[in-house]
Amino acid sequence: KVPIQEFADRITAFFVPSVLGIALATVALWLAFPSFFISVIQRASSFVPWVNPSQDILSLAIFAGIAVLVIACPCALGLATPTALMVGSGLGAEHGILIRKGEAIQTMKEIKAVVFDKTGTITKGRPEVTDIVVTPLFPPLARGNERGADELLRYAASLEAGSEHPLATAIVNSAQDKKIRLGSLTDFTAIAGHGVSGKIDGKSVIVGNRKMMGDSGIDFSAVINDLHRLEDEAKTAMLVAVDGKIAGIIAVADTLKEDSIKAIEELKEMGLVTVMLTGDNRRTAEAIAKKVGISRVISEVLPQDKVSEIKRVQEEIGMTAMVGDGINDAPALTQANVGIAIGTGTDIAIEASDVTLVRGELSGVVSAIKLSRATFRKIRQNLFWAYFYNTVAIPIAIFGLLHPVVAEAAMAFSSINVVTNSMRLRKAKL
Repeated sequence: KVPIQEFADRITAFFVPSVLGIALATVALWLAFPSFFISVIQRASSFVPWVNPSQDILSLAIFAGIAVLVIACPCALGLATPTALMVGSGLGAEHGILIRKGEAIQTMKEIKAVVFDKTGTITKGRPEVTDIVVTPLFPPLARGNERGADELLRYAASLEAGSEHPLATAIVNSAQDKKIRLGSLTDFTAIAGHGVSGKIDGKSVIVGNRKMMGDSGIDFSAVINDLHRLEDEAKTAMLVAVDGKIAGIIAVADTLKEDSIKAIEELKEMGLVTVMLTGDNRRTAEAIAKKVGISRVISEVLPQDKVSEIKRVQEEIGMTAMVGDGINDAPALTQANVGIAIGTGTDIAIEASDVTLVRGELSGVVSAIKLSRATFRKIRQNLFWAYFYNTVAIPIAIFGLLHPVVAEAAMAFSSINVVTNSMRLRKAKL
C-alpha cells in the first residue's frame, strides 16, 4: 500500500461508523422534529417529484435514513487509490518500468535529486581497451613499441583474468582478440576500488589506480602526463607495475548509452539535481559528466562508502533516487528514498530496488517520475471527487430529498467515475 492509501483507509475506518451514526441520528431527528422536516419537503416537492409529504412520519424518517446509508457507501473511496495504481503500474510495464514497491509511486514524485552510477548505467557497461602506453623503465617492454604493448597487455590480462569486473573483462577480451597467450596466475588479490595484484609466471604484477600504486610504493611519475591526457579524454586509465616498477598504462573506454544525454537534460528541465557517484578517478568522471550534462560529480568512492554519500546527498538536497546496476550499488539503492535498478544489471541490484527499468535505458528514469506524478495526480482527483460527492449528497439525503433508488444510482455513478478517471491515465505521455 502507498502511504496515501493507508490514509484513505484510516479515513474510511472513521467514516463508516460516522455515517451509521448520522443515519440513526437522521431517523431520530425526523421523529423528534417532524414539523420542521415536513415543511422542508413541502417546499421542495415541486421540483423533487419523488417526495410525498403526506406519508406518515415514520416512513419518511426511515426513507431519509436509508438514503443516507446508500449515498454514503464508501465504494468510491475504496476504489480511488487501487484503480489508479493498477492502471499506472500497467502503463509502466508497457514502457518497461516495473514497480516493485507501491510506495515508490508516491515517493518518486517528491524526488529532488537523482544519483547515477557510471559504468553500466550512464554508459553501456561494455568497455573496450583503447590505448596502451608503455615505458622503457622495465626492460622486457623496451623492445619496440608493438612488442612492448603486447607484453604489457599479456601481464595485465593474465592478472585480470582472476577478476569479474567489467574493466578486467575488457582487458582479457583485448588480449584474446590479439591471440596473446596468458601467463600463469598465482597469489591473486583484489582490493575493492583500488585494483588487483598477483604473480604472473613468478613476476609480481599490479594493475590499479594511483592509490594502489602509492600504497605499493611504486613511482608512476614517468607516465603522469599520459595518465592525465587519457583521463581528460573520459577514459579509465589503469596503471600497470611489474616487479615493483611502473610498466605502463592501459586505458579503457565505455561508450555512453544513446539516450543518456537526453534523459539527463529532461531531468534537469524537471527541476531535479543530477549527480554521478562513481569509483572512477576525478578526471575521467568529470569528463563523462561534462559530456552528459551532469551537474555534480562524486568520484573515487569506494563501494562501502556509497551509502554514506547517498545520505549526504539526502541531507543536502532532499529526497533522493539512486540509479545503479552493480552488486556494489545494492546498499546505496536500499538507502535511497527510491532505488532504481537497470534491468540489464545484476540480480542483487534488481532485488534491492523499488523500481526496475527492464530496457536498461536512462529515459526510463524520466518516464518513471512522470508516471509517478501522473498516477498520484489521478489518486488525488479520485479522492477529492469521492469525498466531495459524499459531503454534498449526505445533507440532501438527511432532509429526505434524495430517493434511495436515486442515491443508489448516484453511488454507482461515483464508482464508475473513479474507475473511468483512472483509466484516463493510460493517455498520459511518459
